[in-house]
Amino acid sequence: MVDAGGHLVAHARMDGAWLGSVDISINKAFTARAFDISTADLAEHAAPGQQFYGISGSNQGRVMIFAGGLPLHRNGQVVGAVGVSGGSGDQDQSVAQVAAAGL
Repeated sequence: MVDAGGHLVAHARMDGAWLGSVDISINKAFTARAFDISTADLAEHAAPGQQFYGISGSNQGRVMIFAGGLPLHRNGQVVGAVGVSGGSGDQDQSVAQVAAAGL
């Protein structure tokens, strides 16, 4: 999870989770906050021929364009974001939605 400034404030890794998922989950949270959009929605706009094609190469490669990152809202304001990695895109998105609902 990142705060409103996109800075990491909490992270957990399940035993046995892929090591690569650590950075991916953190970067999904960063992406969701940096652009205030879910990473799944950003992916649609980042496809070839779309308005944000190539965005995944920005921000020193931190921009993730697949499901699992969601901005967190409180009282109409974005207060941070959550990122999940390690499962399928649908699984990551579902876990992120549960985390966001817990806020």
